[in-house]
Amino acid sequence: MPPGAAPPAAPGGDGPEPRPLPRSGRPPVIQARGLRLALDGRTIVDVPELEVRQGEVLGIMGPNGAGKSTLLRLLALLQRPTAGEVRIDGRRPRTRAEVLAARRLMAMVFQEPLLLSGTVYFNVALGLRLRGLPEAAVRSRAPDWIERLGLGPLARRNVRTLSAGEAQRAALARAFALQPRVLFLDEPFAALDSPTRAALAGELQAILAATGTTAVFVGHDPVEVRRVSHRVVEMEGGRLRGD
Repeated sequence: MPPGAAPPAAPGGDGPEPRPLPRSGRPPVIQARGLRLALDGRTIVDVPELEVRQGEVLGIMGPNGAGKSTLLRLLALLQRPTAGEVRIDGRRPRTRAEVLAARRLMAMVFQEPLLLSGTVYFNVALGLRLRGLPEAAVRSRAPDWIERLGLGPLARRNVRTLSAGEAQRAALARAFALQPRVLFLDEPFAALDSPTRAALAGELQAILAATGTTAVFVGHDPVEVRRVSHRVVEMEGGRLRGD
């Protein structure tokens, strides 16, 4: 199969089969137990148990309003649950300092690139500087990931002049440059046109495979989610079903 090509479609299913990944012997990076979020008396998320193992890409798909993005925020420690716990590498962050330390192991890419005014290089380098990396490491790592995401000729271009696809490439370069323990992707291609989405999904799959990055990918396009992920769960009404 050519690099970046989609795997064959699942018989009778929507889109390709998720890419297989042997899970035995791989320690869990994320563990959620009894995870529940209720707002104004309404249950938004109710997930009794969920694990994401080292090097695994978990896809979460479902209709709008299913609770996918909320679950992602809970797993990324950006929102506190009503009940339950999330463990990162077997440890449950309890204090604010522990939560912040765990978040420094993560990176997130949203539907909107959330880039600051400045060049592509400035934005990719900024994340590394905020993590306290030495400037020599910033000058090495930032250009490498800019090139890997196909933005080399645009490194000194202001991000305000980029196309939507180029801006999302910059956001992905910024995230991967951090070498995160876990990468969270919240419908990162939803605002892009179909050809750009297909191209970026293929490149994302290849980069995740090459780096062995543990990731959680949220989306509602079955073809896209299955193409990128090793394992897919569906969410509806705040609950997970299938595997």
